[in-house]
Amino acid sequence: MQSGLAPHVSRMSGIIRTVDLETTGSAPPAHGVCEIGWQDLCQDADDVWQIDGTGGSFLVDPERPIPVVTQAVHHIIDADVAGAPRWVDAAPDVLQRDGGFVALVAHRASFEQKFCTPALTRGADWICTWKCALRLWPDAPGFSNQMLRYWRMPEGLVRERGLPVHRAFPDAYVTAHHVRDMLAMVSAEQLIEWTRLPGLLPRMQYGEHRGMSFDDLSTEVLRSLRGDRNEDIRYTAGVELERRGEGEPVKPQTWQGNLF
Repeated sequence: MQSGLAPHVSRMSGIIRTVDLETTGSAPPAHGVCEIGWQDLCQDADDVWQIDGTGGSFLVDPERPIPVVTQAVHHIIDADVAGAPRWVDAAPDVLQRDGGFVALVAHRASFEQKFCTPALTRGADWICTWKCALRLWPDAPGFSNQMLRYWRMPEGLVRERGLPVHRAFPDAYVTAHHVRDMLAMVSAEQLIEWTRLPGLLPRMQYGEHRGMSFDDLSTEVLRSLRGDRNEDIRYTAGVELERRGEGEPVKPQTWQGNLF
């Protein structure tokens, strides 16, 4: 278990913090957090984003039993969290910082945002490395945190520190390397903006057209996908129709986050 941040004074005041949660389930308030991990990035003298410090993690009392189905994923059991701090007491130590953060980061950040509410983060901006990977690395064979890890093999990622998977610090550590490499390609502001939009999918995810590039789909199929149940598919179909001059402009959505 990692604990604490290494004593390190960043040359620049801006800090980006990747976070990862292990929980009892995916739907608060019915489910609670049982572990949080983090890894920071800062800018060096040349304004290049770098991994900063050792990161950390700690267990959290979810204030309810941990279901067997989630124990089997992260291997955290009720005895592990006995006596741990409650989420409402522990979260500010990780999610808040004097001077704030440039952004908080998570892979598929919509999950973390369910628990890391604006009240707990002081309204911090977010970067979703899943949404940003769709745009920056569309040729990836998949877009999970671990798929990107082994497809890209980020420089400097220590394999042992990124294990075991499905624990809070190792997952946050891997995500930090993804966002570091993204920041070498585009600005933090661009990553934040992409995060506020639905995912722009490079390929269809299911159905008879699964695996096909959206630009290979017929206009008729794209029009039908504008009514799909999946927000990312609706959005991507709309963007492709707009590119062809066949649809109404896709208006950027203002994301307000989860307010519970």
